[in-house]
Amino acid sequence: MTRFWLIRHALVAENARAMLYGTMDVELCPATLAAQAPQFLTLAGMLPNNAVWVVTPLQRTVHTAATLIAAGHQGAVPIVEPDLIEQHLGDWQGLPHADLPERLTMPAHPFWPLAGTECPPRGESMQDVIVRVGAAMERLALEHPNTDVIIVSHGGAIRAAVAHALGIAADNTLHLSVQNISLTRMERHHDGWRVVCVNTMASG
Repeated sequence: MTRFWLIRHALVAENARAMLYGTMDVELCPATLAAQAPQFLTLAGMLPNNAVWVVTPLQRTVHTAATLIAAGHQGAVPIVEPDLIEQHLGDWQGLPHADLPERLTMPAHPFWPLAGTECPPRGESMQDVIVRVGAAMERLALEHPNTDVIIVSHGGAIRAAVAHALGIAADNTLHLSVQNISLTRMERHHDGWRVVCVNTMASG
């Protein structure tokens, strides 16, 4: 069995939140990061020692992981896994949220800027993300048997991992809430996946 501990990165800067940032390498919000120091301490205490740490190529996951490591897991060196990155929104990345509706080819999802099968020009749909992330999760399980794997990733990618585990459709996936610095736990057993919890918030 491989035990996965998936954490969504901390809140991004206010100027980034005003647009569709997707895989853009935006900064974290310094004020929120400082204010959430108690939650980081609590979350770090919930995570196992001697785990494999994984981040994506984007600095918001690298910085979040570094903050957690400093809060209680000194010495951990994360590996970078590009296939766990956020949904690529193609030509729509950088657009103000208000400019998106006129570009959609189908109604937006109630809890995501676009429907699960909507594919931005030169981007990917949430269904594409589920395929990409699912393959990465299976590969990590094979590479790290009988191990705890802590993954600091993105809201869309964590939803996709849960969707892969449960075999649910892209639009259903987007009904899952995955908040910043929340914890989602999954296990890859020999006979399949088990989802232990989704969107657990650390108190502080």
